[in-house]
Amino acid sequence: MKNHLKLVSAVLVLAVQATAMAAYPEKTIRIIVPYPPGGNIDITARTIAPGLSEALGQSVVIDNRGGAGGTIGSELAAKSAPDGYTLLLGSTGTLASSPALYPKLGFDPIKDFAPTSLVSIVPLVVVIHPSIPARNVKEFIALAKARPGRITMASAGSGTSNHLTGELFQSEAGIKLIHVPYKGSGPALIDLMGGQVDVLFDQLTSAIGHIRGGKLRALAVTTLKRATALPELPTVNESGLKGFDASTSTGILLPVATPRDIVSKVHVSLIKVLRLPATRESFARIGADTLESSPEEFTRFLREEIAKWSKVVRDAGVKLE
Repeated sequence: MKNHLKLVSAVLVLAVQATAMAAYPEKTIRIIVPYPPGGNIDITARTIAPGLSEALGQSVVIDNRGGAGGTIGSELAAKSAPDGYTLLLGSTGTLASSPALYPKLGFDPIKDFAPTSLVSIVPLVVVIHPSIPARNVKEFIALAKARPGRITMASAGSGTSNHLTGELFQSEAGIKLIHVPYKGSGPALIDLMGGQVDVLFDQLTSAIGHIRGGKLRALAVTTLKRATALPELPTVNESGLKGFDASTSTGILLPVATPRDIVSKVHVSLIKVLRLPATRESFARIGADTLESSPEEFTRFLREEIAKWSKVVRDAGVKLE
C-alpha cells in the first residue's frame, strides 16, 4: 500500500510539473543585466526584450544589478529560483574573464547556468587620438616600438574587456604600452579625445559616433570579420597580427536547475527574435551583429573564451585594484 501511495504521489508531482511547464510563462519575466543602465549590455537587453515579450506572451522587464564587474548580478541570477522567470544576459566579461580575475567568484559560468543561445557580438575598435602619427596598425606598432614606455593605453578599468584586449594586443605585437585605467569607458573616451591618453581598445558601440565625427582615428576592429557598421575598416588580423580575435559577446542563460522544457521554450523564442529584420537592424545601428547558437555551441564558446582570457590575465599578471 505504501509503495502504491508513493507511486501515486510521484505521478502527481510529475503531473503538476508538466502542467506548470506547459503553462509557462504565466507572469512577468525579468532579464538581469549585471551592469548599470546605458551601457552596451543594457542596450542589448532592451533591444531583445520587446520581441521576447511578444514571443513568450508575457512582459519581459530589465533588472539592472551592477557592481563588481558584473559578478554581483550574475551570482544573483545563478542563485535565483529555477522557474524560468529570471534570465541573465551574460557577456564575455562576466562569464569568460571573471573566473581568472575573481579567486572567490560566487558562481561557476559553466556549472551554474543553463545556456540558451548567444545573442550578439560587438567588436572592439583600436582608436587613437588624431595627433598620433599612425594611420594603421602596422604604423602604430612601429611607433610603439620606437617610443618604448611612452604610449599610453586607456581602459574602463583593470580587468575590463578594454584592458584585456589591449594586453592581448601588446603580447601579440611585442610592444609595451602604459596602462591608464579609468572608472568606465566614458571618462576614458573623454580623455582620449582630449589628448590626455593615446590609444583605447573600445567597444564599437560607444566609439563609433566619435569615429564618424572625426574626433578619433580608428585603426582596426578586433574581430576576425569586419564590422558591418564600418565595412571599410580592416581587422587587426588583416593588419598583420594573424588570428587576433577579441569581442564582447552576449547570451541568455537561466539557473542550471531550470526544467529543460522551459529552457527550450526560451531558446526557441530567442532565436525567433534574433531572426527578425527589426532586431538585426537595431543591432546594426549600434555597431553590433546578432548571433545564434544551440545551448551546446554556447557552452563550447564559453569554455574556449574562459581558457583564452584566463591565459591573457595570467600572462599579463592582471590584478584587480
